[in-house]
Amino acid sequence: MCPRIRAKRKLSAKSWKIRDRSLSLEAPLVMGILNVTPDSFSDGGLYLQPDLAVARARQIAAEGADILDIGAESTRPGASPVAPEEEWGRLEALLRHLLPSYPLPVSIDTRHASVARRALAAGVSIVNDVSGGRDPEMLQAAEEYRCGYVLMHMRGEPENMMKRAQYQNVAAEVLEELRVSRDRALECGISPEKLCFDPGFGFAKTPEQNWQLLQGLEVLQGLGGPILVGLSRKRMLRDLAGDNPSDLTAAGLAVGARAIQKGADILRVHEVGTTRAFLQTLQKSGFSLTVS
Repeated sequence: MCPRIRAKRKLSAKSWKIRDRSLSLEAPLVMGILNVTPDSFSDGGLYLQPDLAVARARQIAAEGADILDIGAESTRPGASPVAPEEEWGRLEALLRHLLPSYPLPVSIDTRHASVARRALAAGVSIVNDVSGGRDPEMLQAAEEYRCGYVLMHMRGEPENMMKRAQYQNVAAEVLEELRVSRDRALECGISPEKLCFDPGFGFAKTPEQNWQLLQGLEVLQGLGGPILVGLSRKRMLRDLAGDNPSDLTAAGLAVGARAIQKGADILRVHEVGTTRAFLQTLQKSGFSLTVS
């Protein structure tokens, strides 16, 4: 069990502290996605070999990402669970070859405490916990390594979560459930400046609920920490744009801009270079990205 430690400091979204560094949030950050899975909904099977994954990771850095997020278990709706040993088997060689010389902070997208702990021991900087801090062992690992810690909202498990996509007010309920996750993390001694919050677009949410959540996203600023959103290539966009890559990318850029207007600090995306160029163009053109 986690010790009941009450944090005394207030959360701040001006920067995010992740182990040995602090990331400024004065401008939106780009988190690049690297899936080393056979069955992820968008890029499953492309980077299973460690050399291909390392090459893609270096390409993501060259394209202008601020963070690399690596996932080794698909959490798409209906996905079957992967045993922690199998998940770690997909990660071990990649991390061993990548981390010693990689310029970006690396995040591990996992819901298994044993995988998170091994990755932290190898040198990753962030745990992206898609289970929202439900496992005390995961919280203990994050506290011990003083890593950046992303709490994502999800109900149930990937194989059954869509059965729990029932809300009266999706933004308000996501806020309240993330507050519970935040308080649990703080009670376990995780420093507030280490926390980041992800509303979990597509996780226990229908496409229409995702749009409602996007329009109410600003309420999550009440959590006091940075907000990360993962909208890239989600079904809500494919329902509008189809599967044509250029159309889907354009849709992703549009919702990314809207998310930033609504308070998002970090965009988790597949198209890193395009997103970086888009954000730079918005800034140069004077387009307002203030919270509305």
